[in-house]
Amino acid sequence: MLKYAFRRILGMIPMLFLISIVVFTLAKLMPGDSFSGEIDPTKTNPQYIAEMREKLGYNDPLPQQYFRWIGKFVEGDFGKSTRYKIKVSEVISEKLPNTLLLGFSSIIITYILAFFMGLYSGRKPYTVADNLIGGLNYLGLSIPSFIAGVFAIFLFSFTLGWFPSNGSIDIGMTEGTFEYWLSRLHHVFLPAVVLGLLSTASYTQFLRNDIIENSRKDFVRTARAKGTTEKKIYNVHILRNSIIPLITFLGFDLVAIISGAIITETIFTYPGLGQLFLQSVGTRDYPVLMTLTMLFSFLTLIGNLLADILYGVVDPRIRLD
Repeated sequence: MLKYAFRRILGMIPMLFLISIVVFTLAKLMPGDSFSGEIDPTKTNPQYIAEMREKLGYNDPLPQQYFRWIGKFVEGDFGKSTRYKIKVSEVISEKLPNTLLLGFSSIIITYILAFFMGLYSGRKPYTVADNLIGGLNYLGLSIPSFIAGVFAIFLFSFTLGWFPSNGSIDIGMTEGTFEYWLSRLHHVFLPAVVLGLLSTASYTQFLRNDIIENSRKDFVRTARAKGTTEKKIYNVHILRNSIIPLITFLGFDLVAIISGAIITETIFTYPGLGQLFLQSVGTRDYPVLMTLTMLFSFLTLIGNLLADILYGVVDPRIRLD
């Protein structure tokens, strides 16, 4: 297992190198540059603009600009944000805790709901409750996250007033107190549910179908013939086999959260990395944009690696080495 993980990590290096080339190229193909985001070209002396572009190295050959950027990036120098006028690392570190809280909350809600609904539907298939859960799941699969987010805000924030529609915490809270964390959880619950809506629906149906399929296999018939109770059959024999693929989805959830958080955080005006990413595109804050793109790519590779490793851990039949 360790040898397999080490080989995969080494394989990430050339992959990240190719991704960095694509990120740098796309940034250069976009209109303007980092310097144009700091000034107003119509009100700035053209001679000053030319001198600063020469000083910052924007007139250097593209290969030279790339290796200068990637060299500093590897050293941990991500540049300076043209919008916030501080280091990119400081901007990201300020937003990162909110995204982590949103992501982990979404995963916890997703797995709890999917486990109990999938287990119930699998044990009592084709009943009224199973059909109701299936209908809700197909509804969750069919509604895009941005539509679900708008409806959730309208219903639970504006109409019922149960949850706030924006922000990550109430004003005036003292950091570290019980009220502070309660306020953060209150703000993150609704976007976390919307973010995990698609995964919850798909995982519920997957677990349900797997439980039904395993309940018809020979080892279950043998257990029933030996007089094993139905509770033990489902909890020990069927559920343990059915939940193996569900656990391996944890790695892929990292990828889904990264992509989904960009839309969800924007809809709920939740101050995380997803909202920061879109803001950096609109304001041409290329240092932040390029750093976030590299970070998202790295987390995607880590998520795929984690999924493969978990599959080998929970299923002894898989030998990754």
